Amino acid sequence: MISVENISLHFGGRKLFDSITLMVGSNDRIGLVGKNGAGKSTLLKIITGEQKPNEGNVVIPADISLGYLPQQLACADRFTVLEETMTAFSEINTLEKEIEHLNNQLLTRTDYESDSYMELVEILAEKNDRMALMGSGNSQALAEQTLKGLGFERTDFSRPTKEFSGGWRMRIELAKILLRSPDVFLLDEPTNHLDIESIQWLENFLSGYRGAVILISHDRAFLDKITRRTVEISLGKLHDYKAPYSKYTELRKERQEQLMAAYNNQQKQIEDTKEFIERFRYKATKAVQVQSRIKQLEKLDIIEVEEEDVTAINIKFPPAPRSGTVVFEARNLTKKYGNHTVLGDIDIVIERGEKIAFVGRNGEGKTTLSKIIIGELEAEGTIKPGYNVNIGYFAQNQDELLNESITVLETIDRVAVGDVRMKIRDILAAFLFRGDDVDKKVKVLSGGEKSRLSMAKLLLEPYNLLVLDEPTNHLDMRSKDILKQALLAYDGTLILVSHDRDFLNGLTSKIYEFRNKKTREHRCSIYEFLEKKNLETLNQLNLKNMASKPMASTENESSAKTNYLDKKEFDKKLRKIQRQVETIEQEIASIENRQREIENILAGENTGTDIFEEYEKNKNRLNTLMAEWEEENDKLEKTKAERG
Repeated sequence: MISVENISLHFGGRKLFDSITLMVGSNDRIGLVGKNGAGKSTLLKIITGEQKPNEGNVVIPADISLGYLPQQLACADRFTVLEETMTAFSEINTLEKEIEHLNNQLLTRTDYESDSYMELVEILAEKNDRMALMGSGNSQALAEQTLKGLGFERTDFSRPTKEFSGGWRMRIELAKILLRSPDVFLLDEPTNHLDIESIQWLENFLSGYRGAVILISHDRAFLDKITRRTVEISLGKLHDYKAPYSKYTELRKERQEQLMAAYNNQQKQIEDTKEFIERFRYKATKAVQVQSRIKQLEKLDIIEVEEEDVTAINIKFPPAPRSGTVVFEARNLTKKYGNHTVLGDIDIVIERGEKIAFVGRNGEGKTTLSKIIIGELEAEGTIKPGYNVNIGYFAQNQDELLNESITVLETIDRVAVGDVRMKIRDILAAFLFRGDDVDKKVKVLSGGEKSRLSMAKLLLEPYNLLVLDEPTNHLDMRSKDILKQALLAYDGTLILVSHDRDFLNGLTSKIYEFRNKKTREHRCSIYEFLEKKNLETLNQLNLKNMASKPMASTENESSAKTNYLDKKEFDKKLRKIQRQVETIEQEIASIENRQREIENILAGENTGTDIFEEYEKNKNRLNTLMAEWEEENDKLEKTKAERG
């Protein structure tokens, strides 16, 4: 379907690709891997035509469509969330016109047996198939379903896209790409801006997709779920493994061992040959043999091995100073931004030595609670920091806190003490700073490079509480492994905000789930937690499917009549509760909107007592509605569980 033929690409004196070839089939699931800078993103750009190679070409049939999501994308700010998402269906309008034109042509033809008539019929069938794949009759429902899968609430649909952060706008662009149903997805780090639930939804979507997928990701679990083939870029060459990522790592290890053996043998051969040439260079009787050896060296295909493939590094955090038994405690903690409650009346206790994961959808308060714990934000309630707690914090904007006037090496050198000073360059190499990179000024580094430098710096300072907010976003597989091993050996208290399941696996044993302004404690591994959540989701999905099943099809099955009647009664009960929940939610949204209007009025002058009374009345009504919503929602969950 796609043929990359003998592509070579040079940047200055560096050869990024050296005559590489890649074939992509119609149902291929390819994970594109390699160290940072190997050329993964560049290869996707070459396939899309954004980047032109120095040599070779890419062959893509005219009827093959591509859906490309780069790491960085200019997001439109023209419409609301739903309106912008609906632009994904512009192809449907074109298809409808083409189908209408083809139908009109066929109506005027009588040469039913001719090749040209049959060709028109085939084209029409292809267009209709494409239309069905695009979901033309249900485009808005598909758009809403996709947005919800990627973490948007229904109340977000009517909000202007400009109100959202860059990460959320990238989700809108991803939704548009998914809805266009291309023949080939080209996805460059699609999970960077997603939470765990959205990642799982995207996994399920891509796993069941009928087209091809080429995926770049540093999320092992995501790669294993989606891909069946792994293509590694290394030293300008492609190495194709017919296996998902985890199996690829085993196969690659075997190949590397063989490669190293061949490399060592070749180096010995080169050394022996050079020694022979030097020894007999000036002896006339050996001139023929010397020239033969020189030509032999010139023709030798030199085996290359990446430097990091033959090195190992073991980094440890400094011993953590002893803190009190309780590191952080809060009772009835509430955090609001204006009229918006992020965390409501939560209790949390963190004890010395615990390794905890904060998980949940974006915007549910994980980062907010992290900042409260480190003392950066204030909140209502009883908050007790622990005794002798020394906090190391890695924020998503950590790069802004570095001294930009010094070099990368100086940044690390200023915090390194003791024996670790001997490993400074190894530590920097582990976080992708090699060679001349260490002499760069911090001010010239990219955002990702600054984040990696901040993480390396954090490794060297003696903290007894580490709070790390998405620490793996800019790390490659090897850097993540090094950081994970260091955290496993860390003897202090750890709080991790992360959506990287593979990174969290085996590292944390306690999870705080953030949802609906509350936290819920789970004492289990990340995969045990996800398995539980996934089962809940599947039960809900089964109920939804049963509720939407046509009545007639059940009535036609006389043997299932009793089951049908039971289901019908259950569905009636479930729908009644769901309607009640939706009614309460709509009233809450309406009152909250009115409260915001009143707040704007109160900010002005000459406000009467009536407006104050309305504000207090609405406030009391909201409290009542929230209590009713919790009661009805609990009832809804229990009813669903009865069916499950």
